Amino acid sequence: MDAPPVEELKGQVYITDGSLAYAGHHLHEGGHPVHTHSFLELAVVTGGRGVHRSLTGRRDLEVGDVILLRPGVWHGYEECRGLDLYNCCLNTGLLRRELAWTREDPLLGYLLWNGPNSMQRRGMLTTHLDPRTLGECVVHLDGLARLRHEPLGRHRGDIIGRLTMFLSHVARAAAADRGDVPGAEEPAHPAVLEAMRLLESRLDHRWTLDELAEELHLTPRYLIRLFKAATGLPPMTYLAQHRVEKAAYLLLHTDQPVTQIAQTVGWADQNYFARRFKAHYGLTATTYRQHFTHPSRRL
Repeated sequence: MDAPPVEELKGQVYITDGSLAYAGHHLHEGGHPVHTHSFLELAVVTGGRGVHRSLTGRRDLEVGDVILLRPGVWHGYEECRGLDLYNCCLNTGLLRRELAWTREDPLLGYLLWNGPNSMQRRGMLTTHLDPRTLGECVVHLDGLARLRHEPLGRHRGDIIGRLTMFLSHVARAAAADRGDVPGAEEPAHPAVLEAMRLLESRLDHRWTLDELAEELHLTPRYLIRLFKAATGLPPMTYLAQHRVEKAAYLLLHTDQPVTQIAQTVGWADQNYFARRFKAHYGLTATTYRQHFTHPSRRL
């Protein structure tokens, strides 16, 4: 088996060869220490047993389980017995460029953008694939794995195609977990999509609900209703989730003081930033930086 194009530096795992996406098997015996990622990851259980550990607790794993983690989320594996994971890692630039359209798709938008941060999931989403769907996903993951050795310039479309097919299968499974939610498979209102883009493009701006609603020519109450229907969150909560994700990146990639990072992501009040960060990651910003920039330290 070829070595995967990922490595750990300062407690965070990176795609090292410039890939848009990587897919490959990882076999765990015993366990794998708590770590975090610079990319979006989907881990598909294809064999063995183990326990997944994260901020949301311990979860026994079985074949067919899928765990999606947004960048910055920490997790690890324990009590592994031949735990075979087929990992699919997506470069974050891929989401902003080639896969930007998924935000407007009801199922893929929920899987990649809205679901992981709704209902206090803190950047994680789990689902389960039936045997037939799991087999189809493995076919596409195998295709992605083979494409790793092909020139990116000539196979970009193949990579996006294989990746999209895999994500679509997982998205349908995740949508089924939601049950009979009115409007769950309807496209988000254009104003919601524009609101997301505005908030994400100007994280450091001191947004208020009234200002955002005025930008979109809507009443604040109507904007909240539209936004919650599409994402499960009010607009300001959605903004907070992206701010802490950016803050986590800055904590590990820069030497900026925590107070400066808080201001960079739009929270001048240090105490408020501290509360929001810990609510999302279960750790203070200082502890998060210490643990994941010094791999010898354990949570």
